[in-house]
Amino acid sequence: MLQPSYLRLHESNQLQQRALRLRELASPCTLCPHLCRSDRAAGKTGICASPLAARVSSAFAHFGEERPLVGAAGSGTIFFCGCNLRCCFCQNWEISHDYEEGRKLDADQLAAVMLNLQRQGCHNVNFVTPTHFVHAIVEAVAIAAGAGLSLPLVYNCGGYERVETLELLEGVIDVYMPDVKFYDDGTASRFLEAKDYGSRAREALREMHRQVGDLQLSPVGTAARGMLIRHLVLPSGLAGTADWARWIAENLSPDSYVNIMGQYRPCFQADRDPEIARRPSPRELHQAREQALAAGLSGRGFLTDL
Repeated sequence: MLQPSYLRLHESNQLQQRALRLRELASPCTLCPHLCRSDRAAGKTGICASPLAARVSSAFAHFGEERPLVGAAGSGTIFFCGCNLRCCFCQNWEISHDYEEGRKLDADQLAAVMLNLQRQGCHNVNFVTPTHFVHAIVEAVAIAAGAGLSLPLVYNCGGYERVETLELLEGVIDVYMPDVKFYDDGTASRFLEAKDYGSRAREALREMHRQVGDLQLSPVGTAARGMLIRHLVLPSGLAGTADWARWIAENLSPDSYVNIMGQYRPCFQADRDPEIARRPSPRELHQAREQALAAGLSGRGFLTDL
């Protein structure tokens, strides 16, 4: 049975060292590819509009995630506020775009949240939109590990990650779950505040896969280690589903666990652009599934809700 990797770092006192290095990157902030260098320690904020202290919207046993995360007892999700992408069609815009949403938690309080999710019987601790608070997360993990935390850690992100930051998470994160959006940088620049999204996301996925490989399951069928990739199908093929599927199969693994998701609906400011102001048609959803299969993503790890 795979042991969560961060426990080894805790035993060698390296978790706290990683947290200190990440805090150095957090102010002036260079945690993500924006490299905005905001002085968060002085209360300044960048594109993610986030303070230095972690801001949490909610934490609970979530049963709406992928099956390997949910299992029988749920995924212990911690929803962080703010986001470094600022998608104009965000379905959680109240959390990601509202500067004052949620409550600030220090490291001890965040560690207590993790331990409470473990006491509830959750199969993992699932950090949702963690990128801009990764320094606070690792500091809290160091505290929680000392108090008995032993669940796998899931990094549930938007895919816009800096490789140098991810390298500091090696041995900390057990399961990476990037939600990859636009393949093409030019298309991304229309809908996100990340003009180089596709390029940076591909660099990040390479690094994540190097660290943890394909998804591995525990004896009870829940995620223990590896990658689980999400991809939201958008109208008019805007997300580049065929390109993503081919790239994943050729550059990561044809056995990559990929969820091709069909639940896009126009939200937030999507009505400002007619191309995303509608749901994908049944034909477009069927085509996306066929593109993924044609690319070779039909191994044991392939999943689709279409």
